[in-house]
Formats: sequence, C-alpha cells, structure tokens
Amino acid sequence: MNDQVSDKSNALAQLKLLKAQIEQSVIGQSHVVDSLLIALLTNGNILLEGLPGTAKTRSIKTLARSLAVDLGRVQFTPDLLPSDVTGTEVYQEVNGKPVLTFQQGPIFNNLLLADEINRSPAKVQAALLEAMEERQITVAGKTYKLPELFMVLATQNPIEQEGTYPLPEAQMDRFIMKINLDYPDDAAEGEIIKLVRSEEKSVQAVENISPDHIFTARDEIHTIHASQAIIDYIVAIVMATRKPERYPDSPLQQWLTVGSSPRASIAIDKCARAQAWLNGKDFVDPDDVRSVAHSVLRHRLVLSYDALADGITADAVIDEILKQVAVA
Repeated sequence: MNDQVSDKSNALAQLKLLKAQIEQSVIGQSHVVDSLLIALLTNGNILLEGLPGTAKTRSIKTLARSLAVDLGRVQFTPDLLPSDVTGTEVYQEVNGKPVLTFQQGPIFNNLLLADEINRSPAKVQAALLEAMEERQITVAGKTYKLPELFMVLATQNPIEQEGTYPLPEAQMDRFIMKINLDYPDDAAEGEIIKLVRSEEKSVQAVENISPDHIFTARDEIHTIHASQAIIDYIVAIVMATRKPERYPDSPLQQWLTVGSSPRASIAIDKCARAQAWLNGKDFVDPDDVRSVAHSVLRHRLVLSYDALADGITADAVIDEILKQVAVA
C-alpha cells in the first residue's frame, strides 16, 4: 500500500516538474501547458489554434525535450501526400530478388507535430484519423502499431485566413481538446525578450522526465472517483448542446445548429479526472468539469448563421451552457 502511495506521489511530483519546465520556456501560456499535460495523461490528441508567433510549436518541442522522446514534424502544405505522413512501401532488391519494404513515416514517433494542419486538403488530414483513434495505421492492407506513448499535436491558423481548409468534423471530434492561443500581455512580452536573450547565450538545461511516470499517472487517473451527480452534470452539459430547447429562456436554441457527439462526454470525464489528479485530489468536483469544458467542447459545436452574424463565439455559447446547467 505504501509503495502505491509512493508511486502516485512520485508521478505527481514528476508531472509538476514537467509543467514547471515547460512554463519556463513558454511564457504567458499556462493554460496551454495545463492542456498539454491533460491530453498526455488521457492518451488524447490536441489541437492548438492561434496566430503566428504564439508559441504553438515551441510548446510542443519543449514537451518532447523534457520527456526525451522522439518528435516527428510534418509541415502540412497543399501538395502533401498521405504517404508523406504514414510512410509507404519502397521497392528494393534483396539477394537479387525484388522486395517491397515498408518505410516508416514521421507518424511513428512518440509525438507528432502536425504543423499548420489546415494548410492541406482533407485526404491528407484523413491519413491521421486511424492513428489518432486506434493508435495504428494501415498501409497496403497491413496494420502497423504505433508507440505506446503517442500523441498528435496539431497546430492551425485561424480558418478565416486565406489558403486554409476547414478540418472535417470527424477529425475535429478526435482531438480531445482544442486550445486557443492569444498574444501575451505586456509583462509576459518583456519576459519573452529576456528568455530569448538568455537562450542565445547558452543552451537551457532540462531534467528529463521518464515516460514511465506518464503511464503510472494514467493508471492513477482511472481510480479517480466521479460521483453519479458529476456524471449527470457532464451529461446535462453535453445534452444542452444537442437539445437547447430545454432552456427556453436562453438564446442557446438560436445559437446552435449541431451539438457535441458522445466523444465529448467521454472527453470531459477523462479530462476532469486528469485535472483532479493534477490538483492532488482523488475525486472530481464541478470545478474540475467546468475547467475543461471549454477546451473539450469548443471544436465540437456548429454555430448557427445568426450566431456567427452576431459575433457569438463557441466559448460564449459554452459560457451560457455552464450558466444554464446546474449541478444536480
């Protein structure tokens, strides 16, 4: 029993160290660091959206460096092919005989940075679907397993910019969280300048965190208790996106066209338990649910034309849902 408590305490300490190291390199984006850790602990994939220069790529590189794991990077462009991501069979001669050998693509790394994923058309984005959901890929009728520690970290520019393709809804649903990044405030901007100056003088040392601590943490998160009241609260939040007419005194019915899938309920449950574990608790409370609701839901809603015309954002819709839905 004491050994189990010790393992849990050690894993939590290591995750807090990992968070601190990333925050030293990524200034003014603490919500991004928290979300990266939650996605890692829930074995999920994460989508980062923001304007250029908001530390999207830097966040992911720092995470890989701290964990000392393999990082693959694919720059998504309009002429990218699915095989550029998954790999392909290559013709070779072995002992004078023709042989097709599978050459692995960058998706076989522990972390895959899909940079500017919305710069490529749907056929390339679809190449990631099986990997994101089942942790495997199929090429030429053969299935290949991906590493045990695997996560897709995709970045994208805002859809309204030219030369981008909206991600298919089926693929958006496979990202456990979507994180919006904004420009830093005045104080953070000054700290960024100082950080870059120090990095130009010397290489910043980091303490490597063993991936074994991630696996230990994942096991611990399975034991975090969520009461029936919390489950009912999660269900009510998701159902409000599908049946907004249940709240006739709210504008939700005018704002929403399509609600969230059951993956949203599962994701909120997983992320809330991970959030509770990171806070050192063994149970989920409503604050844990509310803290992850925006990241889990914002990419799973289809807003109406009226909402878009009025400048209503997905986050504003989620704010209204959390206002309307009460804890049982």
